[in-house]
Amino acid sequence: MAVCRCTGVLDGVPLATLRAQLASMQAAYLALMTGSKAESASYTQADGSRSITFTRANVGDLVQGIIGVQVQIAKLTGQCCNRRPPVVPFF
Repeated sequence: MAVCRCTGVLDGVPLATLRAQLASMQAAYLALMTGSKAESASYTQADGSRSITFTRANVGDLVQGIIGVQVQIAKLTGQCCNRRPPVVPFF
């Protein structure tokens, strides 16, 4: 079994939390890429007008965050992705 000795800001976060966060981040990425996420919206009801504003995430930062969570999940599941496979000589 590969041992990862790398440390990061996500050390100590439970696996279930990381998986839930990864799904949320990937959904946000897809919404940004397809243009389905509105930046601001407003509507009027009988009791007055309402508005809601979403902040637009920087796509590059979002991608880096997704990669970071994926790496941490790989560490916790024993699939450390920063190691090379063993060299096997062929004779």
